[in-house]
Amino acid sequence: MKTQDRPLDQDDLALADLAEIQDWTVLAGPDGDESGPEVVRALVHRVMARTSWQPWPLQPGETIGDEMVSWGFVTPRRTTMIVFDGLVFADCPDSGWSAYEIGPDDIGAAEAGLDAHWPDHLALVTKYFGQPDYISDDSNPDFDDEWAPGAGADHRHLAVWMRPGAELRLYSMRPSKDPLTTAVGVGYAVYLD
Repeated sequence: MKTQDRPLDQDDLALADLAEIQDWTVLAGPDGDESGPEVVRALVHRVMARTSWQPWPLQPGETIGDEMVSWGFVTPRRTTMIVFDGLVFADCPDSGWSAYEIGPDDIGAAEAGLDAHWPDHLALVTKYFGQPDYISDDSNPDFDDEWAPGAGADHRHLAVWMRPGAELRLYSMRPSKDPLTTAVGVGYAVYLD
């Protein structure tokens, strides 16, 4: 198993950006299976009208594909946010702890790494969002469905903060031998209502 352990600086900036959105209902899009240029344009217009985030520009001759359902934005803090009609997450590849190339004999070490780094991530989100509305881990026999059906599935830790029109979920991936989990880390996303 290999690991990387980087400062949480990018996540700190991203969480500050997310905390500035007080009402997520204005960013949520329709709950459907549509895709393509019109879906993306509507999403871009919604986000630009309600935030200071700037959309990724289209290059000359570039078009929005028919399969597209999301778009990227850059915040004033230089955080890249990926936005879907029902989900927002920060792209912070150089922040936090993760393990990869996990083998069947590495599950315990991966769990220990998650347990050791979870408190720092939790403290960082709490800095911006206050105490979570829900927090638990997979030692709880009801964990998988306690917050919501399937919310804890495949997770080792889960904390949730409710906001108007959304919930922010901080989670760590649950390592498993069967099927083999080859990478784990701590992540977060805003799920829009």
